[in-house]
Amino acid sequence: MARNTKNSRTEVPQEFEEKLIDIKRVTKVTTGGKTISFRVTAVVGNKKGKVGVGIGNAREVPQAIRKSIQNAKKNLIEVPIKNGTIPHEIIGVQDASRVMLKPAGAGTGIIASSSVRAVVELAGVHNILTKALGSTNVLNLTKATLDGLKHLKSPKKIAELRDLTVKQVINGAHKEG
Repeated sequence: MARNTKNSRTEVPQEFEEKLIDIKRVTKVTTGGKTISFRVTAVVGNKKGKVGVGIGNAREVPQAIRKSIQNAKKNLIEVPIKNGTIPHEIIGVQDASRVMLKPAGAGTGIIASSSVRAVVELAGVHNILTKALGSTNVLNLTKATLDGLKHLKSPKKIAELRDLTVKQVINGAHKEG
């Protein structure tokens, strides 16, 4: 049994792609002077519907990168993807940042800022339209995108909630009568 666990752990790093979004130098003022450290924001995803965002703080950049990637792997979410895009429009919110995510037709590509693009790309979305509303802070935009993706519902789940068939939900025949 321990052998299987070991094999699954060695497969995890190969399965996920990592992308650094932001490396910031942050300073903390104390009575003894200033303490400089680095904050790294990273995205981890398998391009098949799993994605996570992590933040790491450390005095050295390599340690901060390692921490952010570990944190991102702990915070993985499942994203429903249909025909290379998201199933419906949604707005993700984080503090003063809001991100509108809209499904797009085949061939559109990813129309997004760099931080939003990194998250949806590693989630496995190929066609999407996005718009940053409010603050364009990189960290908040990244978290808002993850929030939007987290609240997406697959057509199957919507059909269960509304007591309809998946075909009725996709065709928009959700009105009674």
